[in-house]
Amino acid sequence: MITLNKLKKMKQQGEKIACLTAYDASQAYWVSQAGVEVILVGDSLGMVVQGQASTIPVTLEDMVYHTRIVQRQNTQAWCIADFPFMANQDLSGALYAAERLMKEGLANMVKLEGGSHRVLDQVAALSELGVPVCAHLGLLPQSVNKKGYAVVGKETQSALMIQEEAIALEEAGAEMLVLECVPAELAQRISQSLRIPVIGIGAGKATDGQVLVFHDMVGLTIGKLPPFAKNFLQASDSIQQAIALYVSEVKQGLFPSDQQRIG
Repeated sequence: MITLNKLKKMKQQGEKIACLTAYDASQAYWVSQAGVEVILVGDSLGMVVQGQASTIPVTLEDMVYHTRIVQRQNTQAWCIADFPFMANQDLSGALYAAERLMKEGLANMVKLEGGSHRVLDQVAALSELGVPVCAHLGLLPQSVNKKGYAVVGKETQSALMIQEEAIALEEAGAEMLVLECVPAELAQRISQSLRIPVIGIGAGKATDGQVLVFHDMVGLTIGKLPPFAKNFLQASDSIQQAIALYVSEVKQGLFPSDQQRIG
């Protein structure tokens, strides 16, 4: 089984970390069998599984259910479960959500979006109680109604703020960081400045690892494929081969290519 210490050691040794989302038992089985080190049970299930317009309608019950069924057939990967929208509106809510996702969902780690002072306090409290926390900076899908879908950190001031937030989150106890849709140069600086693994999506190839939504990776996207994604099934004879190809290209630094670079 992949452990947090193993992931940290991979960063230290310069070995790329492959991460994919999964939302059910079958996906989890084949993703973990293919050598993916990290499974993210993302609130993206709201769009790709439930057909919602965003991640916002996803409930804590949804996240517990999908994490639990993923973990039934996850044979070796480290499993991260997203906090759904407003689950961590206060400290008691964050503690309750983490308890349910880990006790009932059997998640190995929880992920929450943002870098505000409130989030830092929650990260510190969860870490103190032994809950591994993954932070999430850059484009924040749960804030899409306020900020929209756009590359974040292009301006000097906003880039500096994201880097400062990343350092503060690590100091508060975050054990991993997802960077979404930020310029590649910023992602590289942050990855080099942190001791914890940094996983990128739409953030260039210099991060410690990559994550994609499973449906994007096998061409099941409803609508247009995101510019940072790639349909690996086009060059494969099966979904299993597509997953293996994704892992291979991440490990070799072939994905993302310059064509998937957005920032």
